[in-house]
Amino acid sequence: MNRVQVRTKVWLEVDGEPLIGDGRERLLLAIERGGSLNAAAAELGISYRKAWSQLQQMEKHAPFALVERSKGGKGGGSTHLTSEAKELLQRFASVKFGLNEMVDEKFAAERPE
Repeated sequence: MNRVQVRTKVWLEVDGEPLIGDGRERLLLAIERGGSLNAAAAELGISYRKAWSQLQQMEKHAPFALVERSKGGKGGGSTHLTSEAKELLQRFASVKFGLNEMVDEKFAAERPE
C-alpha cells in the first residue's frame, strides 16, 4: 500500500526577506564541503552565476558574515563558512527535523480508525 505523508517547507527570513531555505542550505553546505563557490556550483549542477547570485542575496540580508574567503595564489583561493553560518545551519536543520516529526505525528494521530 502506498503511504501518504505530509511535507512542509521552512525558511528563514530577515526583515521579511528570504535568507535560507532548502536550496540555499544546500548551497552553503556544498561550499563548506568543496571549499569554494565554484566547487559548490559544480556539485549542485547549477551555474556559477546562479550560485554567486544566491550567496550574494544571502549575504545582503544576513546579520553576520556567512563565508570567509581567501584569495588565490599558488594553491588557489578558498571559501568556507563562518562559525556563525555553521551554527545557523545546524539550528535550521534542527528546526526542520523537529517540525517534520511534529507534523508526521499530528498526521498519524488524525488517521481515522
